[in-house]
Amino acid sequence: MTCLTNFHLTFAPLSVMEVYQLADNGSNGAIVLMSGTVRDQTEGKPVKYLEYQAYEPMAIKVFQQISDDIMEKWPDTNSIIIHHRIGKLTIKDISVLVAVGCPHRGEAFSACQYAIDTLKHNAPIWKKEYFDDGVSSWVSIGMCEQYFK
Repeated sequence: MTCLTNFHLTFAPLSVMEVYQLADNGSNGAIVLMSGTVRDQTEGKPVKYLEYQAYEPMAIKVFQQISDDIMEKWPDTNSIIIHHRIGKLTIKDISVLVAVGCPHRGEAFSACQYAIDTLKHNAPIWKKEYFDDGVSSWVSIGMCEQYFK
């Protein structure tokens, strides 16, 4: 069985409809789509905007590894789409979209959760938060933080 994959890092706004359409397949009984958005606060502190940076070649390899892992754990998966935005994002902007299409909802939910959790832990993508009070701070996302200690 062939699984359609599509991985993308971009400065452009992400499209829920585009990602859903990429994941759509007549063999799917379920498509689970996760949308990560920029919220207006972190731990009660007002956020003005975020900035994402990524090491693209390695990030795409991590996305591929996530896909390979999903295919091993949920072999009936039909589609895996991972799009992440980089650059400056404002409140309510979509930062990441992950969609997984499978014959059944249980495996689609599990595979999608695995994808976003693993992406946040392993992908070399970093987020800097800019707060209303003028303070900013980097938030480590990904295992690359191990290498910079």
